Amino acid sequence: MTNISVKLPGLNLKNPIMPASGTFGFGDVPAAKKFDLNELGALVIKTTTPKARVGNPQPQIAVLDNGVLNSVGLTNPGVDQVVSDKLPELKKSYPTLPLIASVGGESEEGYVEVATKLANSNLVDALEINFSCPNVAQGGMTFGVHPELVESLTAKIKAAVNVPIYIKLTPNVTSTTEIARAAEAGGADGLAMINTVTGMRIDLKTRKPLLGNNIGGYSGSSIKPIALYQINQVRQATNLPIIGMGGIESAKDVVEFMLAGANAVEVGTAHFKDALACPHIARDLPAVLEELGVEDINDLVNQVEFN
Repeated sequence: MTNISVKLPGLNLKNPIMPASGTFGFGDVPAAKKFDLNELGALVIKTTTPKARVGNPQPQIAVLDNGVLNSVGLTNPGVDQVVSDKLPELKKSYPTLPLIASVGGESEEGYVEVATKLANSNLVDALEINFSCPNVAQGGMTFGVHPELVESLTAKIKAAVNVPIYIKLTPNVTSTTEIARAAEAGGADGLAMINTVTGMRIDLKTRKPLLGNNIGGYSGSSIKPIALYQINQVRQATNLPIIGMGGIESAKDVVEFMLAGANAVEVGTAHFKDALACPHIARDLPAVLEELGVEDINDLVNQVEFN
């Protein structure tokens, strides 16, 4: 029988499939009610910040022919409400489902505060640290573009929490590998990559950008080659587990990501086409692996054979 289970720090996954942060909210959005979330390997909740955020100006999402631009702006009720209301309700409904909480902040203190409160709730199994948030002290530049900040902040969060931490890497840097090494040096237990690619589209009639915030994060199948390349580059530089994402729509995509070096995957934009993308992919995996003669999905990791 084909094995599709995956073990990562803090996570025993029945399959390597999980929805990307924000996709299913806190398990309380309509999309999350369409199937039994226990079919997932794990659930990644929406990024949580120290205080409630209403997000960026509308429109926040532009669905394009070949992907999606979004500038939601980390809309969430704030960490205290997430810990007191959202997580207990989610855990009550899905007591055995592994949960990964996504951490955001606008300062180092904010990141540590959110990470500590989420970890101390004893309701999450791991943290995904979203370093794509703006760093107020650095003039609004994202934390994730500065290796020294990534290393120091990773170390501070690691020292403050009792669950594994996965650093989410932005692709909008000269060297993703350099940032990955910094995260590892700071004590990260794993990596998640890639986050969205910064982009923009313009309405020809109004001559204004499609998004209310003008620019946003681009995701979908078009960024898959970028994700595969960056994951493979990082895999050569570190042995840390990698949760890969960036244009995954099928079980074959999952295999490709694992061949490139990912250990598990997150699925996001595919849900605009198929609300049941995650369970569909998970159900298709065994047959695809059997067709390829693979008995254990973990044997695929970093097995790409270069010319």
